[in-house]
Amino acid sequence: MIQGDDTPDMDKGLNQRQLIHLMYALFAVGILSAGIFGAAVLAAVVLAYLKRGDMVGTVYAGHIDWIIRTFWWGLLWLALSALGSLIFVGFITGLVAVVWIIYRVAKGWLAHWAGETPLPGL
Repeated sequence: MIQGDDTPDMDKGLNQRQLIHLMYALFAVGILSAGIFGAAVLAAVVLAYLKRGDMVGTVYAGHIDWIIRTFWWGLLWLALSALGSLIFVGFITGLVAVVWIIYRVAKGWLAHWAGETPLPGL
């Protein structure tokens, strides 16, 4: 047996930059499909949590945090909007929440394309 045969090939799989693109793409598919492919959003967030430790100290760490915060805040606002729809206000706040989520995904993805970290805020 040649030494090193059992070590994994580091060139296999996606690199960190490609993983971030994949996470944004999955999130976008889930949102733009009006929730039909909601599992894609969950997959993006699970992937973000799984790869969070690997990306600490890199330019991609900010994107991981951005994706995770977008998911949890978006879920909170959509849940509150669902409750608000019982008094006919939730439809408006739900629309605002969806627009905010789309904005965050677009802003983060564009920052990633530019090689930057998304700036905190909104």
